[in-house]
Amino acid sequence: MKFKALIIAAIVAMAGNGCKTKEFLDVNTNPNQLPTASPNYVFTNALNVTTTNMINSNETGSYWSGQWSQGNGYIISTTLFAYNFTNGDFNYWDSYYDNLQDYQFVINNADASNQKFLKGPAKVMKAMLYQQLVDLYGNIPYTDALKGAAVLAPKFDDQKTVYESLITSLDEAIVDLKANPSTGSLNSSDIVFGGNVTRWIQFANSLKMRILIRQSRVAGRDTYIKTEINKIMTEGSGFITGSDVGIGGASFYQPAAGQLNPIYDRWGYDATGAKRALNNFPRPTQFLINGLKTSGDTLRLKRIAYATGGESSNTPGTSTKAEIAANYSGTPFGVSSGYLPANTSSVGPSLLVKGEYNRAFIIMTASEIQFLLAEAKQRYSDVTLPNTAQSYFEAGILQSFRVLGANTAGATAYKGSQLVNYDWDASPDKLTAIAIQKWIALTNFSGLEAWTEYRRTNLPVTPQSIQVPDTKRPVRLFYPNTEGGSNSANVSAQGTIDVFATKLFWDVD
Repeated sequence: MKFKALIIAAIVAMAGNGCKTKEFLDVNTNPNQLPTASPNYVFTNALNVTTTNMINSNETGSYWSGQWSQGNGYIISTTLFAYNFTNGDFNYWDSYYDNLQDYQFVINNADASNQKFLKGPAKVMKAMLYQQLVDLYGNIPYTDALKGAAVLAPKFDDQKTVYESLITSLDEAIVDLKANPSTGSLNSSDIVFGGNVTRWIQFANSLKMRILIRQSRVAGRDTYIKTEINKIMTEGSGFITGSDVGIGGASFYQPAAGQLNPIYDRWGYDATGAKRALNNFPRPTQFLINGLKTSGDTLRLKRIAYATGGESSNTPGTSTKAEIAANYSGTPFGVSSGYLPANTSSVGPSLLVKGEYNRAFIIMTASEIQFLLAEAKQRYSDVTLPNTAQSYFEAGILQSFRVLGANTAGATAYKGSQLVNYDWDASPDKLTAIAIQKWIALTNFSGLEAWTEYRRTNLPVTPQSIQVPDTKRPVRLFYPNTEGGSNSANVSAQGTIDVFATKLFWDVD
């Protein structure tokens, strides 16, 4: 037990050392030199790095999906809100591929190190990150990627082909997980599920549903999607339900500089409890807050946002002002003046509470999964999913209340309320109701997913940025100039990229 405790302490200490830990365990510092790190330590650090990468892509997605805007206490970011960006901006590419290299190292070395259990989880994480790369950039290096000196200029794979390959990769991950149950000595390195194989398989199945439903509006994909959904049901482990997929948590994050939950560290407080400089930067939009108020959705409103004046300094997790609807005020998307922190709402206790530095970093919510199942059943009534689209939809709303920390009794009140897009029976377009409820449920947790779903469904119909005189909005990112410099021929082969017109394969209108 003492030895196990020392291992846990070492993992926590290394993960908390920020850049120093990344330098020590980052197997991609020199891809031409063989590393010697132990796979279990690399895996733990890779998970930690995933959170620091996702906070960046999620932030951009939270803005471009219309959930967040920028506080007026800062100079307006024209890169974000006027869409004045180039291939030198939003370079999530390098950090994602660097992170993928770490997971690949675990896969390549787990057998030799007698740490076979780690292969399955590493493959699941790889699939999640690769899907996000496709959703950001389209065609990407995949079959030639992560091969170090063997392939220095990897070719790009077709994005739809990558999507199909990810389903196969997740199937392989499930096989590995079933064949290699976790051992006690490795459980501490798994800061997601603590070595719970069933939960990893359910996460893999949930990611498969995300990948499949993303393609549901693409012509000619119905048979493929239905076949794959039925295969998930035949496998039999099910999906993540009742709780969320999170990295870290109370046993991992520590009250010390560099060891805090990265969300808390960026927009919340430092280790001493002092507010971060960016505390007032993300602000819930006027569209979001007014929509919740109009729908009487005040229980979730009070968890998504703080009332004007922000978090109480005396009672963390509550608002300084009375938590009544009149005291919640959103910021118009892209506005540059007139909406200062003192008179607008800030991101609420579902995301930030002073002193709660050790929450898990959520990478997929149970609510999202229920809405995926609802859409699957609504589109494909003959798939072998056991419940109705309505029951999945209502479970999605219930899980949204739960993850936000709202009283879940409020979720059941919408059944029979006759409120369109809340009450299933009163909603004439069921897919619209699912999309809008999913958008609400993703708020504060999964900004990239919210933006991706917005591009796929065009819902909800959010206001254009005040900084933009026309209707153009980004539909993707440029390939970064770093890739253009090191892999120029393959980048050029993708043709001219127009970030307002070169849509991804699942973005059909």
